[in-house]
Amino acid sequence: MQDSLDTLATADAIAAPTGGPVSLYLELAKFRLSGMVLLTTAVGFVLAPHSGAGPLVFLWALLGTALSAAGANTLNQLLETERDRRMVRTALRPLPSGRITPRGALAVGLASAAAGVVVLALGTNLLTAALSVLVTVLYVGVYTPMKVRSPLNTVVGAVCGAIPPVMGWTAAAGTIGYGAMVLAGILFLWQIPHFLALAWLHRDDYRRGGFRMLPAVDPSGDLTGRIALVHTFALLPIGVGAWASGFAGPYFLGGSLALGLAFVLFGWGLARRRSLSSARRLFFVSLVYLPLLLGLMVADRGRPVAAPGVVAVAPAATAAVPVASHATSRPISPNPV
Repeated sequence: MQDSLDTLATADAIAAPTGGPVSLYLELAKFRLSGMVLLTTAVGFVLAPHSGAGPLVFLWALLGTALSAAGANTLNQLLETERDRRMVRTALRPLPSGRITPRGALAVGLASAAAGVVVLALGTNLLTAALSVLVTVLYVGVYTPMKVRSPLNTVVGAVCGAIPPVMGWTAAAGTIGYGAMVLAGILFLWQIPHFLALAWLHRDDYRRGGFRMLPAVDPSGDLTGRIALVHTFALLPIGVGAWASGFAGPYFLGGSLALGLAFVLFGWGLARRRSLSSARRLFFVSLVYLPLLLGLMVADRGRPVAAPGVVAVAPAATAAVPVASHATSRPISPNPV
């Protein structure tokens, strides 16, 4: 088992970009992970009730989110340099391998995070910029140090991952509405089995690095499998609720239930066997599940749904103008471009 794990981890590390400075800084920013962040941000923007937000606002939202994510990921790797050096999977990253200096990483991380906030504030609205600050603080200031202290770090990490679709929504609508909360709930719940499967594959590597991921402190894997399975089940009622509220249509309901039951099946596989193969299958199924579910939601979107206690932001633009949306019409303040 250990040989298989080390082979998998080494292959992952060797596959990292090793080109010029641009490639190194893209690797430092975890650009592959950022791609998923941008996907969820885009979905949030598309599903939101727009308030005059056009393609330019959409591009500013994606650029600002990308810069913020790159800054947070860079600062995260800077803080974890020594621990990453102990792990097979991460030893060849730019900082532990010495290909980028800590001072250079600090400068790029801070500049990227700050630029993301500025772009979002000027190109979208202050609420979206504030959410960017929140996710960076949580990711760097809470999640990163918590990884060596408590297995509950996964919960904090899932909160961080649930915020980008909300940022997309607020960039378009200027408010946090019902649909934003649905998207956040989906992303939060999905990340738990997704990450636990990955952490089970690399549990010995995490233990070497001193990270207290649940699989690293749960030798039998019983608790890991149970928690992963519970969260796959928890995704089912969210899809039903999105349809029942009118936020998504009947095709989404059927598709979400079919995808959800498949996800549950593979979650049950990890809970029952707790093997490398079952963890690998659950991990890859999770990668298929999320884009298909979000794609169904976009394709079969319903009507905008109001929610009590909606948080609104007043954009630095002109006064409110009425905007019609499906069967309802309400005044919404336009976002600045």
